Amino acid sequence: MALSGIQIFKLLPKTNCKECGFPTCLAFAMSLAQGKTELAKCPYVSAEAKAQLSEESAPPIRTVEIGKGASAFKVGGETVLFRHEKTFYNPTALAVLVRDDEPAAQADEKLARAKKLVYERVGLKLGPSMVALKCASGKADVFVALVDKARGAVDLPLILMASGEPLKKAIEAAKGLRPLIYAATSSNADEMGALAKECGCPLAVRADSIEGVPALTKKLVDAGIKDLVIDFGSRTIKQSFQDHVVARRLAIQKTFRDVGFPTIALPCEMTQDFMMESMYASALVAKYASIVVLSDLRGENLFPLLLERLNIFTDPQRPMKTDPKIYEFNSPGPSSPVLVTCNFSLTYFIVAGEIEASRRPAYLAVVDTDGLSVLTAWAAGKFVGDNIGPFINKSGIGEKLEKRTLVLPGAAAVISGDVEEELGSAWEVKIGPREAAYITPFLKQNFAS
Repeated sequence: MALSGIQIFKLLPKTNCKECGFPTCLAFAMSLAQGKTELAKCPYVSAEAKAQLSEESAPPIRTVEIGKGASAFKVGGETVLFRHEKTFYNPTALAVLVRDDEPAAQADEKLARAKKLVYERVGLKLGPSMVALKCASGKADVFVALVDKARGAVDLPLILMASGEPLKKAIEAAKGLRPLIYAATSSNADEMGALAKECGCPLAVRADSIEGVPALTKKLVDAGIKDLVIDFGSRTIKQSFQDHVVARRLAIQKTFRDVGFPTIALPCEMTQDFMMESMYASALVAKYASIVVLSDLRGENLFPLLLERLNIFTDPQRPMKTDPKIYEFNSPGPSSPVLVTCNFSLTYFIVAGEIEASRRPAYLAVVDTDGLSVLTAWAAGKFVGDNIGPFINKSGIGEKLEKRTLVLPGAAAVISGDVEEELGSAWEVKIGPREAAYITPFLKQNFAS
C-alpha cells in the first residue's frame, strides 16, 4: 500500500456519512490503508480520487477472477509473504488436465471425478476448482467437442490451453464462461492479447524463465490487458519453487508490479510419477502458486491437498466457528440426552462424528464460545454455567423432552454445579468423557438406542 491513511483521507469527501460502515471518513481511510476494506464502499468519492486511490490501494498481487456465476474463482490478491503477518485471501485453485487426444472414456472419468470428489470439512465444501482443457490434437473440431463435453459435465471454470483456430473456436464454445486463455508468449503476445481483449477473458502468459516475465506482462498491461496469470516456464520443482518465492518477494517487498499477478504451475508436466506430482503440488500450494494443474484427481491425492490448502488459507486471527444452536442426531426423541460442546468448528465435527457413529439418538447443544475450544473457552469465562444455562433455557430444547439430561464434557466437569444452579432441578447434569473418542461407548453404556 503506497498511501498512508492520512494521505487517503485527504482524497476522500470528508462527509462522515457512515454509509461505508465506518463512523468517520478517517476511520474508513485507516482501514483502507490496512487493506481491511474496499474503496467501492465509499459512495461519494470523486472519479479523480477513485482513479488515484484504486491504483494506489490495489494489492501488490492483482486479483483475477476466472469463470462466471457461482463457480467463479478468484486468484491472487495477496498482500503478505507469510499468513501469520495478516492472512492469505484467495485459495490455490486445483485443476485437472484433460487432453483432447486421450481416450474418451478416460476423459469422461476425469470429468466425473472432478464433479464427484467434493468433501465436507468443518462446515465447508472442498473440491476441485477448475478444469484445464488442452488441445493436443491440433484440430479445432476435436478440441471444441472436448470443451462442450466439459461444459456439460462439470460446473467449474475452464482453462483453454490452445492457440490459433482451435482456441478461437473453443472460446466461442465457452462463451459466457469467462475461461482462462493459455498462453501468450513473446512470439504471439499481440495475437493472444487482442483475443483476450476481444472476448474479455483473463490471459495466461508463459515465459522461458522468470527473467522474461516483466517485459511480457508490461507489454500486455500497456495494451489494456490487466487480468493476467503468470507461468514462469519452469518445469522442475526446484526452479518452479524458486521462481514463485522470488516473484512473491519482488511483488510484495519491492512493489514490482510487472510480476504482481497470480501464477499457474503445472506439476503434471514435471514428472510421470503420479504421487510425486502430488508432492510437487503440495509444495507449490504452500509457496505460492495460485493455480496448480494436475494430470488427474483421485481421493488419495486431492483430499490431502485440499486440507493443506484449507490450513494455509484459513485466517489465523479468526477461529473457525460453527453456528451456535441445537443439532439433532439419529432421530432424537423425548428421552434423548443433550450433549454440550463449544462452537470451535473442529471440536464440533469431531463430537458430531462420534455421536453419529454411536447410533444413539441425541441432541448436541453448541454454545457460542467465539470459536474457542472447550478448555480455552472455560479459561476465558465463555464455557461456564452463566453461558450454558441461559443458552439451554432460551433454546427451548427442554420443552421437547420428558427426561431432561444434560451431558457436559469431562474436561469441564468443574462447571457442573454452576450449570445445575442455572437450569434448576428439572435437569439432570451428567459428566461425559474427557476425550471425544470415548463418546460412542459412553452413549451406548448410558442411553438406550
